[in-house]
Amino acid sequence: MAAFIKTGIFETMDFPVTFHLFGKTVLAHPLFEALGMFVGMRYYFYLKRKSKEKTSFNTSAAVLIGATAGALFGSKLIGNLENPYRLLEHFDFPSLWTSNTIVGGLAFGLLGVELAKKVVGHKESTGDLIVFPLILAMIIGRIGCFLTGIYEETYGVPTDSVFGMYLGDQYRRHPVALYEIAFLIVLWMVLKVIQRKNRSPSGFIFQIFMLAYFTFRLMLDFIKPRLEIIGNVGTIQIVCICVIIYYIYKIKNTVHLYHHKNQNL
Repeated sequence: MAAFIKTGIFETMDFPVTFHLFGKTVLAHPLFEALGMFVGMRYYFYLKRKSKEKTSFNTSAAVLIGATAGALFGSKLIGNLENPYRLLEHFDFPSLWTSNTIVGGLAFGLLGVELAKKVVGHKESTGDLIVFPLILAMIIGRIGCFLTGIYEETYGVPTDSVFGMYLGDQYRRHPVALYEIAFLIVLWMVLKVIQRKNRSPSGFIFQIFMLAYFTFRLMLDFIKPRLEIIGNVGTIQIVCICVIIYYIYKIKNTVHLYHHKNQNL
């Protein structure tokens, strides 16, 4: 509980924020992460019940399993590859398990879903329905990141800007978790406007979400501590670049097919 934040409503708050449960002290991050996943899933099933597009049980189960397995594997893989040198020097299972990142989870969750759809022979997009539950879960999770301060690697580099905040040490840092929350709220509103127009092809909302979020993360990570792997970019940024290139192609192809289909009607 080191430093106090000297900015606005956070003036009397210290980091990390912890909770006492069953005689143990628990950081806010894992609690809010779990809460985000629970609330996000409940919201997803609520939207699924209301959706006019129905999928079979086998397809839904396969997609859910593929997404979960891919996200779990990807979050751990990319999380550990953020610092491959540390991984080689100090290889142990607890460290492997605790290192994770949402970037790896989203990228490999997508791969898991696509593989699962191929297995069950489902060709239609299944992504649009998960977008807003996913954004909600991410916002809740990032609240936990912010409350944990510098005690997990989800903080920004020191800064002299007006946005700088004390997050647990002697430096004013970029509160990158708050930046991401603000971005996700704006993205939610933009995607809702696109959705209400009801003129976009199936899967387009999810594609825009992925392109927007990975572009944001590519830029955000320049103000986060990182190990530069190629040039001045880190592992997470390399993954972001790959996903951005994929979705630029994907969106271009989706829009082209959609217009071609409508012209033939």
